[in-house]
Amino acid sequence: GQFYQHATSEASQATLASVAPVFAVMKFDKEGNTTYFEKKKTELYQELGLQARDLRFQHLMSIATRNNRIIMRMEFLKAVITPEFLLILDYRNLNLEHWLCNELASQLAGEGQLVTYSLPFEFRAIEAILQHRISRLQGRLNTLQPQILETLEALVDPKLLSVDRSKLHILLQNGKSLSELETDLKVFKETILEILDEEELIEELCLSKWTDPQVFEESTSGIDHAEEMELLLENYYRQAEDLANEARELRVLIDDSESIIFINLDSHRNVMMRLNLQLTMGTFSLSLFGLIGVAFGMNLESSLEEDPRIFWLVTGIMFLGSGLIWRRLLSFLGRHLEPPLPPHVPAVLKKSQPAAGRVEIKSNLQAEPFGLSRSTLTNQ
Repeated sequence: GQFYQHATSEASQATLASVAPVFAVMKFDKEGNTTYFEKKKTELYQELGLQARDLRFQHLMSIATRNNRIIMRMEFLKAVITPEFLLILDYRNLNLEHWLCNELASQLAGEGQLVTYSLPFEFRAIEAILQHRISRLQGRLNTLQPQILETLEALVDPKLLSVDRSKLHILLQNGKSLSELETDLKVFKETILEILDEEELIEELCLSKWTDPQVFEESTSGIDHAEEMELLLENYYRQAEDLANEARELRVLIDDSESIIFINLDSHRNVMMRLNLQLTMGTFSLSLFGLIGVAFGMNLESSLEEDPRIFWLVTGIMFLGSGLIWRRLLSFLGRHLEPPLPPHVPAVLKKSQPAAGRVEIKSNLQAEPFGLSRSTLTNQ
């Protein structure tokens, strides 16, 4: 029985090990040297001193610290930062080989952008990842902005009687992409702001301050790494805020353009409705006096059909009456469709108000010849 239980436990462990996910890892050290390897998730979090839930990366963007390790996720980028090295997980599925191989290594080996002296390794790693994320968001905005402006310029044209549906489809797609960009910028700002609001989180991001005694001595001698980390995060928060403002201006421009398009279409629709109403009135006028012709066409004998001048007389009366009635209806339509004028304000009322004010001030001055009280100054 003991042998069976032992064999069963070994089989279960082998099964779990076979189905455990394997990470394709790219490792960067302080000098920017790069190594590649594959490692199972269980082995990786045991070597890093983490737990299995720390490497799940459930959120699209997150920055957290665990056991003197910084765990970051920027959309599809998964990274683990330590005081000595940086790990990029699942780098093969990111399509970021150019940035990883050319730009990231040089940034990790260099210095930060906000200060002149050399920063600890985790500062450079965080700065490089945040800079890459901001650059991606800026690139998306730079791609959307000219497309949206070009589409709106083609749509907002008062000469167009109808709107091109293909342009509307392009505007709808660009608006959807702009909404996704605004959501990503909002998530980025909220993630950074959560860290900036907590001093303890900022302190935890400074890994070298608690592991390297030399760095700790430098920080006590005047270099506060927590303040430098706060400045670094605030810098990228301001950049994200600027991008969000530009995206918001595009959104307002789209909304205003939609209002202009709707006003333009309503104007053309009103013109067509007015023309239709005028033609209906003309048809009614002709039909009304057309009853005379109907009466004469009823094969009834009378003495009027023998006179050759009656045809021209009746035809003239029909057209003249129809024109007069149509003209009368058009004037009635014009009176009721014109917007009402604003009420007229008499000039006497406009002049009486300043005069009353001057009289009141003059009476106040006469009441207090030797000085003005505070209430008098307030009234003036």
